[in-house]
Amino acid sequence: MKRIVDDAERRGLQSQAADLRSLVERKEEEIRHRDRKGKRYLDVLAGLPEVSPGCCDCDRDQVQIGTRTDLTDDRLQLLVSALRKCMPWRKGPFRIFGVDIDSEWVSWLKWDRLKNHIQPLTGRRILDIGSSNGYYMFRMAPARPEMVLGIEPYLTFYFQYRLLDRYAALPDLYCLPVKLDELPLLEGFFDTIFCMGVLYHHRAPHDGLARIRAMLRSGGELVLETLIMPGEEEVALSPRDRYGKMNNVYFIPTVPCLMNWLRRAGFRTLRCIDVTPTTLMEQRRTEWVDTESLADFLDPRNRCRTVEGYPAPVRAILLASNR
Repeated sequence: MKRIVDDAERRGLQSQAADLRSLVERKEEEIRHRDRKGKRYLDVLAGLPEVSPGCCDCDRDQVQIGTRTDLTDDRLQLLVSALRKCMPWRKGPFRIFGVDIDSEWVSWLKWDRLKNHIQPLTGRRILDIGSSNGYYMFRMAPARPEMVLGIEPYLTFYFQYRLLDRYAALPDLYCLPVKLDELPLLEGFFDTIFCMGVLYHHRAPHDGLARIRAMLRSGGELVLETLIMPGEEEVALSPRDRYGKMNNVYFIPTVPCLMNWLRRAGFRTLRCIDVTPTTLMEQRRTEWVDTESLADFLDPRNRCRTVEGYPAPVRAILLASNR
């Protein structure tokens, strides 16, 4: 993290760099001393077995860190116990020292939809908003970006990343347990910003997109993936109470509406590269997910509707540039 702070200072963002340093120190203090869940996860990390992985392969659908032969049976039991204490595993899949983590989301499907359309990531400064356990950050690593910063406010997923990073130890990947609005406004700092599965959780999506636009350099690229409503009208659904049992979904636009939001935020070059309904093959409950999943969110009599009666989830991927 010191590297990011130093880079911000070199780019004339001294105030933002100081704010970032203070933010990191404050979050670490909260986790160590005031957050019960954070202290529990710190104990999990402290109990991890010491082992050096024989390999780290992020250029495959199932990210692999280490092999079964890298550790003894006793250490394997410690590792499995730690992994299970960090459930649910939403993003993946992973293979950690021979342990297969079959995540709720088959995340490589989304990666395959976008990887051949985005600007090359080599040498770029990247921000991943809502990075979860870092699956997509790991998938970015083989392209050799200058650095990737993930922000993930939910401590379960943040500590999943910390656990994986303990063994992967990739030097240019970082993660902070913060929301987008908490991150200092590093104006023009990032070359690529990923915002996937996040926008519909924002009470003020226009403000969120404007903040993202401000942090992109001129000619930088936003990779935006979000829930959308079918149709060509320039409208958005605002769920009355819940959408798919989620009480933190505020606006779900049509693609034309979403493009209007992006234009008003200052983006100029827009492309919709994919629209795909979410299926029970892509999102499902597994032994690594101890909560409900997509099948529980849909009307059992009509899978084209959520339990609330809204259209079932459809997701779009848009690419947007500020030039």
